[in-house]
Amino acid sequence: MTTTVPEVPAALREDLHELYRHLHRTPELSMQEHATAELIRARMEALGCESFLCGGTGVVAVLRNGEGPVVGFRADTDALPLAEDTGLDYASTARGTLPDGTEVPVMHACGHDTHITSAIGAATLLAGDRDAWSGTVVFLFQPGEETAEGALAMLEDGLWDRAPRPEVVYGQHVWPGRAGQVEISTGPAMAMADSWRVTVHGRGGHGSRPEDTIDPVVLAAHMVVRMQSIVSREIPAQQAAVITIATFHAGLKENIIPPTAVFTVNVRNLDPEVREKVLAALRRVIRAEADASGAPAPEIEELYTFPLLVNDPEETAALKQALGAALGEENVLDRPAQMGSEDFGHLPDAIGVPGVYWFFGGTPDDVLAGDQPVPTNHSPFFAPVMEPTLTTGVTAATTAILSRVGVTR
Repeated sequence: MTTTVPEVPAALREDLHELYRHLHRTPELSMQEHATAELIRARMEALGCESFLCGGTGVVAVLRNGEGPVVGFRADTDALPLAEDTGLDYASTARGTLPDGTEVPVMHACGHDTHITSAIGAATLLAGDRDAWSGTVVFLFQPGEETAEGALAMLEDGLWDRAPRPEVVYGQHVWPGRAGQVEISTGPAMAMADSWRVTVHGRGGHGSRPEDTIDPVVLAAHMVVRMQSIVSREIPAQQAAVITIATFHAGLKENIIPPTAVFTVNVRNLDPEVREKVLAALRRVIRAEADASGAPAPEIEELYTFPLLVNDPEETAALKQALGAALGEENVLDRPAQMGSEDFGHLPDAIGVPGVYWFFGGTPDDVLAGDQPVPTNHSPFFAPVMEPTLTTGVTAATTAILSRVGVTR
């Protein structure tokens, strides 16, 4: 049986549009979402929620409505160090400071502003129609998703000792798919990810006398090239893995061979055994290339790790049916596992309950059909169309929650 999902009335839609514009204009970096957290608490407490800060700038808002199931719903809140180039009249001009002291532009280039808005919209619908449901909804407004800090910070701050423990946790993410549609994976949904910073030590000197040096640029370049053969030559073709080296820094002047070179490496895969094999191979290559050059041992700093995100098959099947009834079956699509990563999985995994995570589109048909590349998450041009994106996000979130706490199912 299904529960009727309330429509998003025009007045609420306009209110959410204004909220979204404000959030998009005023993004904050990971673990620095102070003003965002204050706004969320004010909005949620006005709906009758109990709220508290958790994990620094995370917000937990508990909406109670009598006896019944306990459901968790997560929305992430942080933005990225990126200069916006969308041309929107509500585009961000915000600035922020990274942990190393670097001042940077800040943009909601991953759409977390849509996640916050959708969660507040769902809470508003639930608070306004308490006869339609019974139970408890734990809204988790999580900081620091982009840096893999936030979910663990909330857990370390006693999240599930301070909030009611849910029987399932839901979450969603906007992406550049067709606005009005949702896509959902069964089983593995998003990859594990590991990021390292590698410092390669050499011996610096004059560019005219390389024989007196150990050139860390050449050495690190050999490492980078050799790393890219790990997937193609050591991992079976039927298994998936991605190795990316996206930053490489060395030296200050063209005729000085520097003493060090630094690069970062990012690894993604969908299988724990593959992960261990790739990481071991990376360490082997890094050590071996240094030995081959007569260089000191490089330093490997582990920056962060994202968990494997797995959608519980039984819960996913039930949710797909509910979403199909609410949005139309033609608007609920199967999605293969993605090599992108999320720390959402930490939240249900910590208490051994199922989690389900899906994507909702934010791109209109005319853009999808155009001859220009469609802006993706983390692009300075990423700007989900406001409608039907927000209404879809609100409806999907409300549908998921009501599928467990609705009084007529």
